[in-house]
Amino acid sequence: MRLATFTHQGLRGCGVVSGDAVLPFPGGTVLLDVIRTGDLPATGEPLPLAGVRLLPPVEPPSVRDHVTFEEHVEGVRKSVDGRGGVPDAWYDAPTFYFSNPYALIGAHDDVPVPPGCRAFDFELEVAAVIGKKGADLSPEQARDHIYGYTIFNDWSARDLQSREMQVGLGPCKGKDTATTLGPWLVTADELEPYRDADGFLRLTLSVSVNGEEVGRDLLSNMAWTFEELAAYASRGARIRPGDVLGSGTCGNGGCLAELWGRNGRQDPPPLQVGDVVEMTVEGIGTIRNTVVPGTSPLPLPKARIRPQENPR
Repeated sequence: MRLATFTHQGLRGCGVVSGDAVLPFPGGTVLLDVIRTGDLPATGEPLPLAGVRLLPPVEPPSVRDHVTFEEHVEGVRKSVDGRGGVPDAWYDAPTFYFSNPYALIGAHDDVPVPPGCRAFDFELEVAAVIGKKGADLSPEQARDHIYGYTIFNDWSARDLQSREMQVGLGPCKGKDTATTLGPWLVTADELEPYRDADGFLRLTLSVSVNGEEVGRDLLSNMAWTFEELAAYASRGARIRPGDVLGSGTCGNGGCLAELWGRNGRQDPPPLQVGDVVEMTVEGIGTIRNTVVPGTSPLPLPKARIRPQENPR
C-alpha cells in the first residue's frame, strides 16, 4: 500500500494512492495517527494525483540519517576533508546524525540554495519510517517496528559542511535547509518480495540532473539492514511512530561529493539554480525537485577572544 499526504484546493489531507489517483481519508485525518494506531480509515472519492501537491508523507518526531554505504564514505571523506580511505570506526556500527525534522519538503517542491552555499549537492537515500515505539530492540524485534519506506534526499551544502565539521561535532548548517521525503510511504509488506537471503532490500536506485543520469546503485549494497539501523537507534533510547531512519547515501554516484572525491575536482559541477534533480527507487517511486535561489546569509561576528576572568 502507498500512503500519501497532500494538499488539494487549499486543504490538507492524506489517503491511499491507487494508480494515478489518491483515495482520501476523512477530513482531519493525519497519516502519523494512522501509523500510530494501525487503523486504516475508510476512503472517499478518488482525486487525480495530477491535481494535488504531494507533501512529505509524515511530520516525523525525529530524523536520524545513518551512513551505511562504504563507497560513499570513501569518496565523500576525500572530498570533504581531503583524507582517503574509510575510518576504522565506521565498521563498528551504523553511525547516524540527527537531521532537521522541520526542513522537510515534498516530492516536487522547489529546493532553495542554502544561505552562503557555493557547492550544493543532493544525496540519494531510502528511509524507513517507524510504526511503533520500542527501546533496546534486537534486529529481529525491530522488523515489526518498521511501518514502511520512502525516498529520502539529504540536500547538502558541501562547502559549509566541510568547514563546520572541522569543529568535530558533525554537520549542522551544511544539512539544515531542506530534505525531500516522498513521494509517498510504501508499507513494508509491499517491499518484502525484494528482500534477499541476507535480509537486504534489493532495490535499484538512480539519480539524474537535468535528465542525465549521474548515479545508480542497489539498496542491498548497504552494510547494515534497516532492522539493524532501527535496533542501533533504539539502543539506550526510544524510537517512536513516525521516526525517520535514513539509509545514508548510496554509492556509485549517489551524490556529487563522492564523485568529486574520486575525480579530484568538482566534476560534475555543484548544483546551480534551475537544475532539476530526479530520483527513482524501484518499488517506491520518483521524486523531482528544482533548485531555486535561496536567501543571503545575515552577517554574524566571528568568535570574540576575550580575556579570561576568574569568578569571585
